[in-house]
Amino acid sequence: MNLPKFLLADNSNHPEDIFVLHTEYPRFLINLKDDSVEWFEDLEGENEQELANELESLIDQAGKFYDSEMEGLE
Repeated sequence: MNLPKFLLADNSNHPEDIFVLHTEYPRFLINLKDDSVEWFEDLEGENEQELANELESLIDQAGKFYDSEMEGLE
């Protein structure tokens, strides 16, 4: 199965939160309400600066994905 790079997620126990799941390495779940991130990968041993740049870009892409999805619903 081909998964999309990003998925929207919600949970009835957290009705005010907005979750985006990144399905490719490094996999993570971001809560756009407060920008908290839960990583599903062990990122130790990676080049820290390169990793920081990539993660910043992915988190920015997650926000843009959400905005795009919300525009499609209007």
